[in-house]
Amino acid sequence: MKRQFLFALYQTPRGKLLQTMEASYLKRSITVSCKQNQLQIGGLGWENEFVDFSLYRNYLILDGKALGDGGALKVAAKAFNLPIQTESMDLVILPHILEFDARRFQTLREVNRVLKPGGELVVLNFSPFSLAVRFQFLWDRKLADSWRAHFISKARMLDWLKLMNFELLTAAEFGWIVTPFPMASSSSASLRCLRWPMASGR
Repeated sequence: MKRQFLFALYQTPRGKLLQTMEASYLKRSITVSCKQNQLQIGGLGWENEFVDFSLYRNYLILDGKALGDGGALKVAAKAFNLPIQTESMDLVILPHILEFDARRFQTLREVNRVLKPGGELVVLNFSPFSLAVRFQFLWDRKLADSWRAHFISKARMLDWLKLMNFELLTAAEFGWIVTPFPMASSSSASLRCLRWPMASGR
């Protein structure tokens, strides 16, 4: 996962604003009990803005480079091969992971495997229609080349999740940028989904 572009974006004025919005959204999205099991795939380094680790002692961050807030439990591992027991997680958060993951389909299958029936999945993705993100992408060629622009639309993401028997609970867009054109563009989009058990025979 080459996420240098993500961290560079968060250092820009618009990126810092987006980070604040995403932290607020994630804080509201963590509705499970602090005694339940939570998994975040992909460290951010500012998890303390939306998680109180003194309460959420079972909050686990899995990252290939062991990135993430120092107060959290951390495991260095690959997202497409999670070293986690099947149906053991109550909540999984994917903060801008799938855009950078060449094996994103396998990662989603692994997420589906480790989530309990009735567990929740929260996905953060850059909007493919974001003028601000695309401008930053073109501006920083060196970092952008390591990404290769795997923008994923909300419709496509929902199609993938429906195949795995997820039900959409809420969808949100934030980081809206006013432009000189007769349109606005959101920088980031989120999906919050519920995993249902697969029907027998599927």
